[in-house]
Amino acid sequence: MHIQTLDANGITFIKHYEGFSTHPYLDSAGIPTIGYGSTYYEDGSRVKMVDPPITAERALALLTHCTRQYELAVDSFTRDDINQHQFNALTSFCYNEGAAKLKGSHLLQKVNNNPADPAIRAEFNKWIYAAGEKINGLIIRRKAEADMYFS
Repeated sequence: MHIQTLDANGITFIKHYEGFSTHPYLDSAGIPTIGYGSTYYEDGSRVKMVDPPITAERALALLTHCTRQYELAVDSFTRDDINQHQFNALTSFCYNEGAAKLKGSHLLQKVNNNPADPAIRAEFNKWIYAAGEKINGLIIRRKAEADMYFS
């Protein structure tokens, strides 16, 4: 079965690890962010620190819009036989790191060579830095993504 979208567990996972903020804030890399980790709006404009607060409903709509872009990226970058857990984990990674980082990664190479390769776990765990610093939240998230991938 060719998986092309996050399931409810994937959305819940991203919401949990992104957290929720009604007001713009700077993420660990210093990027203005709002809602559930959104750095841009539906029209493509970037979040700015002076933007007005948003509601939980608006944040969920924005998350749904933004995750669609990453679902499409993961679907186009990966082989068609990955399972739902693998798709969810890779889409969470992509949402957090960006499509270009996934596309050029050894993580993606290993997934496409053999989705069951245990070395994939170590590839997730390499992505724990923001602005050159090791971030505890990313260590926890990458472990959780790898755990989801192999569940």
